Amino acid sequence: MNILLIEDDEVLADGLTHTLSNSGFSVTGAKTGQYAEHLLQAQDFDLIVLDLGLPDMDGLELLRKFRSKKLALPILILTARDAVNDRIEGIRQGADDYLTKPFELRELEARLHALIRRCYGGFSNAITVGRLLLDTQNHQVMADDQLLTLAAREFSVLEILLLQAGKVVSKERIAQRLSADGEALADNAIEVYIHRLRKRLEPYQVVIRTVRGLGYLLENQPHE
Repeated sequence: MNILLIEDDEVLADGLTHTLSNSGFSVTGAKTGQYAEHLLQAQDFDLIVLDLGLPDMDGLELLRKFRSKKLALPILILTARDAVNDRIEGIRQGADDYLTKPFELRELEARLHALIRRCYGGFSNAITVGRLLLDTQNHQVMADDQLLTLAAREFSVLEILLLQAGKVVSKERIAQRLSADGEALADNAIEVYIHRLRKRLEPYQVVIRTVRGLGYLLENQPHE
């Protein structure tokens, strides 16, 4: 799950990046609204955490820009503004949740998981595709109720495809997710991971199709 963290406080941003990364999230930081807009054009994200006190613009202005451009990503506001009117205005402008500073990290993680469930998995931590089940909270994939043991990068690729099951996921997006892990990515690495995953998923009638020129598509293929 790829998070765009828009926060200009370096100490807080570093702490959140470290904590959320340890919880299985991939975090990309932006200190300004302008840079956040640039990142959204260049990369794909699953969720946004937005501070309102940015150095180049008010966070609510940025939020309005996002929603005016029909950006449908879930957005959690993380701010020191704790007045009721501020919270109401944030929700009115299109935020999906609002958390005030100071806050407990456990509460932030719980709210992020709630947004993931609401936007990607209904009201459950589990996303099911055929005989596969992705547990978004524990970062596990089950196949026929058995844990599917995968290397870290194989899991990252499968997670992206499961979250977007039935939709084409570009090779560039997969590369961005894997590069966020902080290690160099070989030229043919994605093809290697896709090949391995296809072999692992074959017994469960889940296939990964190559859509030439566009990317990869994961779908259930039950026996006829």
